[in-house]
Amino acid sequence: DIMELCNELGALYIDTVNEPWLGFYFDASKGPEARSNYALREATLAAKNARAPGSTTAVSCCGANPGMVSFFAKQALLNVAADLQLNAPEPKTKAEWADLMRQCGVKGIHIAERDTQRSKKPKEPDVFVNTWSVEGFLSEGVQPSELGWGTHEKWMPENAHTHQTGCGAAIYLMQPGADTRVRTWCPTRGPQYGFLVTHNESISISDYFTVRDASGKAVYRPTCHYAYHPADDAVLSLHELFGRAAKMQEKHHILDENEIVDGIDELGVLLYGHGKNAYWFGSQLSIEETRELAPYQNATGLQVTSAVLGGMVWALEHPKEGIVEADEMDFHRLLEIQGPYLGPVKGYYTDWTPLEGRPGLFPEDIDTSDPWQFKNVLVR
Repeated sequence: DIMELCNELGALYIDTVNEPWLGFYFDASKGPEARSNYALREATLAAKNARAPGSTTAVSCCGANPGMVSFFAKQALLNVAADLQLNAPEPKTKAEWADLMRQCGVKGIHIAERDTQRSKKPKEPDVFVNTWSVEGFLSEGVQPSELGWGTHEKWMPENAHTHQTGCGAAIYLMQPGADTRVRTWCPTRGPQYGFLVTHNESISISDYFTVRDASGKAVYRPTCHYAYHPADDAVLSLHELFGRAAKMQEKHHILDENEIVDGIDELGVLLYGHGKNAYWFGSQLSIEETRELAPYQNATGLQVTSAVLGGMVWALEHPKEGIVEADEMDFHRLLEIQGPYLGPVKGYYTDWTPLEGRPGLFPEDIDTSDPWQFKNVLVR
């Protein structure tokens, strides 16, 4: 493939997603497991393990998410550990990072995003409107909903499946991610519904922070998944799409910086279940600041392209690292490069849990013993 061709040529490589060849996402002959990001990542890990030491650097999955959010997860964890007064040194290895997250009592991580960018004109019928690649969103949106599966979880959806091979860090649901809703929280708008769309980081972050015993059994692992509220026009577009049995709109439109009247892309990580309940840390980049920073960009695009820039610089500085994931890279260096393009990068604690205000007017099947069970997060 392209990654191996680059290695043969001695050329550096970077991508923002494990992108398969055309037709993969919509191939009805493939089962849901074969169309999953888990399967795509396992193929990349196999290629990584087959490489000889010192091969040309290939950075896998380094956009805003996956990518930047893995850097945020580490910084957020350090912030939580400091506020819990653990007095722990900064980890140096994967095992030490996982142990610190375990010590902090983190049960899981939402990649919690709210895009509030608004168009100057209303969405038209039969047009899918988005603030980034429509094709990219539709492709991942029709894949099975996937999430890293934590060791604290006591309940699993009836349509959930585990994987029999590989790292074992994730499960998938027999339903499309763009039609799977979860409860989450972002600072500006507060509690919200997000879509549990499959993403590489949902698997890689859970895998990276797994603690195993001497026999290799996972004794600690955080749940991790995307919880994405796209721009309102994209939500309307999804409603239209699934309302007609996922028949794709004939027209696609990406909002550019001239069409957007205001709004931000608030993209971060929500670490939950620890002694301070939940902590969101991330970028709050506005369209106004984006216009000042870079031409021909909206806030969503700049978060992605700045992460690619960071990954490119890191690869130039480390040209013989073989295939690497964002979780393995120096997050301090990456955020140093990317920081000037991210707008305010802040952290917020919240008392919100998925049980807030529940049950309401109707009875619900909820787990009151632990607010942060996935049973309480999933909207059914």
